[in-house]
Amino acid sequence: MAAITAALVKELRETSGAGMMDCKKALTETDGDVTAAVDWLRTKGLATAAKKSGRVASEGLVGVAVDGANGAMVEVNSETDFVARNEQFQGFVSTLAKLALTSNGDVDALNAMDYPDAGRTVAEELTQMIATIGENMNIRRVHVAHADGGEVGAYVHGAVADGLGKIGVLVTGKGDGAAEFGKQVAMHVAATNPASLSRDDLDPAIVEREKEVLTEQARESGKPDNIIEKMIVGRINKFYGEVCLLEQVFVIDGENKVSKAAQAAGVEVTGFTRFGLGEGIEKVEEDFAAEVAAVANA
Repeated sequence: MAAITAALVKELRETSGAGMMDCKKALTETDGDVTAAVDWLRTKGLATAAKKSGRVASEGLVGVAVDGANGAMVEVNSETDFVARNEQFQGFVSTLAKLALTSNGDVDALNAMDYPDAGRTVAEELTQMIATIGENMNIRRVHVAHADGGEVGAYVHGAVADGLGKIGVLVTGKGDGAAEFGKQVAMHVAATNPASLSRDDLDPAIVEREKEVLTEQARESGKPDNIIEKMIVGRINKFYGEVCLLEQVFVIDGENKVSKAAQAAGVEVTGFTRFGLGEGIEKVEEDFAAEVAAVANA
């Protein structure tokens, strides 16, 4: 049998786009013949996976897993919402969320992990999924939350299965019942999408931009500068109440600020992270009528 060298594996990977372990297996099955190995991969559907990598993937699922003081969240994208209802895909995302608990929030580290009972890495399992399901997919991001001396609360909005949905939120907190209250805060975060925990954490650039807009609006009213300065102070405080979690009105009771509700619950909210599926991805706008016309003309 021909020796399966690293150079051969590299050559096959570049030719087919398949994962390293799949390439090694293909070369083993074909006695080191690269051409035959490409055909072997094609019969398994693995060589076509790379061709799908350029297609926009903005659908999919957010997966959440919590283990006491630790929580993890992943976003795995697919091309269509139909895949999100696929049980195989759901199982993949759920497994990744659990694996992510020890990933330090690093996508590359998660990709390099062994996928359970598969004999492949996570990245190679993803390639297998692309070949099997027939859509481009990618692990877009991962976050790990640690509640030092506390607990993590979690919420998934638009859930299609346990811990899987369209929006995922992790909230860290301290105090008795931090996980339970944290879940309520996570529901609030899913609804309001705050920019920061408190005004101290808010990006100064966001504040400055808001001040510029408010100042320009006030100047157009013709008011003098000394009046404008007082107006800006009041409006910026209102802005903080809109974008800072602890200063927002708690959607659960509709009356108290989140900070006051937390105090009443005996919990200190220390942080949060929110993943909205596909946010920030430029989606391809499809003209269905033009597509039908093109097919008809063909």
